[in-house]
Amino acid sequence: MSIFAQHRVNIEILIRKTKKRQIMHSTFRQNALKLRTLLLISVISICNTAHAQEAVRIAFLDPLSGAFASVGTSGLKQLQFAADYLFNSRGGILDGRMIEIVPLDNQNSPTQTQIQFRRAVSEGIRIIFQGNGSAVANALNSTISRHNRRNPGQEILQINYSAVDPILTEDNCSFWHFRFDAHEVMKLNILTDYIASNPDIKSVYIIGQDYSFGQILSDTSIALLKEKRPDIEIVGSELHPIGQVKDFTPYVTKIVSSGADAVITGNWGADMVSLARSIIDNGLDIPVFTFYAAYDGITATLGADGKNMIRLVHNETSNPIPTEQRKEFIRAFKAANPNNDVTQPRITNALSMIVAAMEETRSTDPYDIALALEDMRFTTLSGEEIWMRGEDHQIFQSLHISVHTDEGIEFDADNSGFGLFSEYHVPTEETIVPTSCRMSRPSR
Repeated sequence: MSIFAQHRVNIEILIRKTKKRQIMHSTFRQNALKLRTLLLISVISICNTAHAQEAVRIAFLDPLSGAFASVGTSGLKQLQFAADYLFNSRGGILDGRMIEIVPLDNQNSPTQTQIQFRRAVSEGIRIIFQGNGSAVANALNSTISRHNRRNPGQEILQINYSAVDPILTEDNCSFWHFRFDAHEVMKLNILTDYIASNPDIKSVYIIGQDYSFGQILSDTSIALLKEKRPDIEIVGSELHPIGQVKDFTPYVTKIVSSGADAVITGNWGADMVSLARSIIDNGLDIPVFTFYAAYDGITATLGADGKNMIRLVHNETSNPIPTEQRKEFIRAFKAANPNNDVTQPRITNALSMIVAAMEETRSTDPYDIALALEDMRFTTLSGEEIWMRGEDHQIFQSLHISVHTDEGIEFDADNSGFGLFSEYHVPTEETIVPTSCRMSRPSR
């Protein structure tokens, strides 16, 4: 073979090798591209899965320490249980998202409420449950309204399950606030109707905590009784520092000395426990009409001494329970929390309605939830239809007066053998009251 022929052969070999390398390189590039595509798809899939499973976080902002810790802790357990029992255990909401309850301790203090609110904002939480203390609720209402004006698109929703100052759904009403309890005047309408119907009651003593709730309790009770039974004498009306009185004996001594035929009080938490203890110790044996004289140690304190003496105005019946569905819920709660009770069914109602609003709108945005909640009608575990009035964001439902007793009690309180038995019922349509609310609505 000539040198030229050999050179030509070498060139052909080189060309073949080069082509082979090009083919291999091309194949490598194609495989690398495929791999990159698969990796990208996997990342997107993982991100989508993570998003689908991202928890819906709800803050619970109430006293978890201090004088009213028992009330706040009880509410927290009820909210957590409702989230787990009704939704998380069944696969979550919105195609698999769990509900996470974030406890925030405000110590029943407006100042601590501001601090914990800022924490909620910093953690991206946009729904806040709060119920104990109208002073706190009013402070939170103002703070949320201000925050929402300054931060469009990052609004916060206030879910008020128990603060009953009427102003929250009247002059200070807000698009971002929803109340799931009857307000104070609504309850006093029912309570004073009941008192006025009892001819044996001719004099009344009023005692309450010295803040907006107690002040409204006194003023409204006096006005309503004057209208319904002008012959009833108000023999005393006294306010005391909230959460500071350890011994109510001096106050109860005044009640005894007044010769009152009945007492009206709005005391709650530690203040109600202490007042109840002093009433029993001083042998006061007259009807005591209340808002919150049950559960969280109060029923156990009253025991047999409080039988047929203590009466509460409240929503949802305690005994008898009208549906098997609610009975099952209570039994399950007690199994998980043997030392606590379902004291506030409205917590469950509020959470259920919020979830219904989320599912309807396919959104967790407070603005979308708020629009869906307006004028929503919802059937509770008790089989009752309740209505969230869109005009002022006030819930309407039937109201009851129940007596402290051990008769007819299927579900007791404080594991005491005593509980509440409903003896007076007012249907929803008779609880509806007008409102002075002139709501300012955000536009989007």
